[in-house]
Amino acid sequence: MLKINIVAVGKLKENYLKDAINEYSKRLSKYCSLNIIELPDKNIPDKLNDSIINQIKDSESEKIIAHIPKNSYNICLDLSGKMYTSEEFAEKLSSLQITNSSITFIIGGSLGMNDTLKNRCNEKICFSKMTFPHQLIRVFLLEQIFRSFKINNNEKYHH
Repeated sequence: MLKINIVAVGKLKENYLKDAINEYSKRLSKYCSLNIIELPDKNIPDKLNDSIINQIKDSESEKIIAHIPKNSYNICLDLSGKMYTSEEFAEKLSSLQITNSSITFIIGGSLGMNDTLKNRCNEKICFSKMTFPHQLIRVFLLEQIFRSFKINNNEKYHH
C-alpha cells in the first residue's frame, strides 16, 4: 500500500479544520497509509527583517528535513510550483505510485521554506496563486489526494 506523508509546520487550532483532516484521513485509509507529521512553528516577531525571516525559514526547514522519510518522492507546496487540474494531479499520483512506495508532501511555515529544503524536493506544486492559511491548505491537499484516488479507481465523486 502506498504511504503518503504530510510534513507540515504549524499546529491546527480550529476544531472545524481538525474535523476535516480527520474525515479525509478516515476516507483515505481505504487507499493508502497516511502519516501526518505536525511540526511546531516559530514565533514571528512583529518587526521582521530579512535576517530574522531567513533564520525562521532555516530553522523550520531544518526540522522538516529531519522528518522526511528516506527513499520518498518529495513534493513541496510552493507558490512557484506547477499547477495541476484534479485530473492531472490524479494522473501524477498514479504514475508516482508505480515507481515509489512513499510520497511526502511538505507544507512550510507561514514565511515559506529555504532553498535547501526546496532543492531536496523532487517537485514543487501550487494549489493557487492566492494566499491561504497553511492549516487550510492541509485540508485542500487531503481532499485532492482523496479525489485523485477516486478518479484513479473510476469511483464516483462530486465534481
